[in-house]
Amino acid sequence: MSKQFDVIVIGGGPGGYIAAIRAAQLGKNVACVDEWKNITGGPAPGGTCTNVGCIPSKALLQSSEHYEQASHHFADHGITVKGLSMDVAKMVARKDTVVKQNNDGILYLFKKNKISFFHGRASFVKAVENGYEIKVTGAAEEAITGQQIIIATGSNARALPGTPFDEEMILSNDGALRLGAAPKKLGLIGSGVIGLEMGSVWRRLGTDVTILEGLPTFLGVVDEQIAKEAKKAFDKQGLKIELGVTVGEIKTGKKGVNIAYTSAKGEAKTLDVDKLIISIGRVPNTIGLNVEAVDLKLDERGAIVVDGDCKTNLPGVWAVGDVVRGPMLAHKAEEEGVAVAERIAGQHGHVNFNTIPWVIYTSPEIAWVGRTEQQLKADGVAYRAGTFPFLANGRARALGDTTGMVKMLADATTDEILGVHIVGPMASELIAECVVAMEFRASAEDIARICHAHPSLSEATKEAALAVDKRTLNF
Repeated sequence: MSKQFDVIVIGGGPGGYIAAIRAAQLGKNVACVDEWKNITGGPAPGGTCTNVGCIPSKALLQSSEHYEQASHHFADHGITVKGLSMDVAKMVARKDTVVKQNNDGILYLFKKNKISFFHGRASFVKAVENGYEIKVTGAAEEAITGQQIIIATGSNARALPGTPFDEEMILSNDGALRLGAAPKKLGLIGSGVIGLEMGSVWRRLGTDVTILEGLPTFLGVVDEQIAKEAKKAFDKQGLKIELGVTVGEIKTGKKGVNIAYTSAKGEAKTLDVDKLIISIGRVPNTIGLNVEAVDLKLDERGAIVVDGDCKTNLPGVWAVGDVVRGPMLAHKAEEEGVAVAERIAGQHGHVNFNTIPWVIYTSPEIAWVGRTEQQLKADGVAYRAGTFPFLANGRARALGDTTGMVKMLADATTDEILGVHIVGPMASELIAECVVAMEFRASAEDIARICHAHPSLSEATKEAALAVDKRTLNF
């Protein structure tokens, strides 16, 4: 007889493991199934985020940022460095250690919360009385049954048609994070989050990096003024970004990769690189779920169809994170996971899509929440805008990093904050105040009237709020 559970969570990424923990906290008997393996074949929960996404990329970004500071900026502080070198293998090993610490941390949390963990691939077998039978295929095959099922299977990297990933020459985010040495020349197709972050890592270590972007605008989802400011910084750093290109044939050989493309002006060009990273988005992952067995509905993108509460077309089956509609962000998945666990327990889980922050962890960092200026114009919303440059912020000067600005957008009539956009130092941390403010429907005047510590980068947020009313104090 199969083991019975109140809740079975399929997928141990941010959406899945958080949903499992919250359901267990609410008194449910919970199982979580996840198939990620570490290099020894052991369990590695945490999904794409922990294993080949958010966590390892930030580890590499931090290491490469230290190297860049030592190479180019320590001298400004009176620090002389001689014989500087970079051990890429050690940098990658540190990244692997950080990943394992996170894997082990999740396994500890499962044990702490009395969650049964199954290492393997889960698939639907059939609907049964008061639930669903799930097959787990791992070291051994076994069957488990759950009254409620939460699907949190994440997403996979999107490949270019006709150019599959080999993770040796043509790399997804997975292969990009496992490079054992800095290539002399690196190509990237796609200037989104992964492209810019990975390009930044290797550019800092001396790689000649070229990014090819099909769209005519840089970071089209970002506020236009902020995107232009960011591109100026990346251009100055030496990242080569070509916009509006059409990629043609891609050939791999012993010496590297050859990319044929057409420029925005219609010129036929080629690019020869040692390695090519493809970062053109991600696709929902339902591989192996056997959705046909229970008639689980998918949309034309292959995503699981859910309503506003993350309910699927099947009673007792829910889905969260990258495998459903909405932004593919780890923290969005976490919020949905918590909300679903609470709904299963009869509570009223809540996710506000309008206050989900976005971050690109380059240098300068880019972070935003709410609507952009171009979106407000398109929607016909009357607004006021205030900006404040880090060049006029005392803490930024002391840090030696004055690139960028804070931009605040507020309703012209009510002064309610409609969006905040930051490019500059520690933008990923500064955005949190703005998320809280928007969640409580604060006005720009509210932020302007709150005392911020001096000297701090957060003063730029206060000054941007003051700028909405055209009364900045330090610019």
